[in-house]
Amino acid sequence: MIQQRANFDWMLKELADGVPGIRQVVVLSADGLRIARHGGEPDAADRLAAACAGLQSLAAAVGSEIPDSDGRMRMVLIEISGGFFYLMAAGSGAYLAVLADETVDAGLISNRMRNLVARIGAHLTSPPRHDGQVV
Repeated sequence: MIQQRANFDWMLKELADGVPGIRQVVVLSADGLRIARHGGEPDAADRLAAACAGLQSLAAAVGSEIPDSDGRMRMVLIEISGGFFYLMAAGSGAYLAVLADETVDAGLISNRMRNLVARIGAHLTSPPRHDGQVV
């Protein structure tokens, strides 16, 4: 079960404060529902979470084309004019997404995201839903 959103707030803030250039951090379920966020507006976090559901599915489809791959997405990085987008698997059915400006240190952000996932990944599980209800 997912811990309450408030329990994650300080950890997401710690990630954002520890890496200059991070603008928004979102934890989301595989079906695109926001679990927690830091930075940015709530509506923007919800839109980002919804978009990430499609992106992780696309990444898994691409991954299935790699020989000897289990097809599971670990991390997606998109460089966009003006910044970067990171999406990392963070637990069973949960993901960590980060939007950053172009000044961000790409190695540092990846390292800090992995550290955060290692610390709290077991708590970032999202049970499957059926007809809007947790199964």
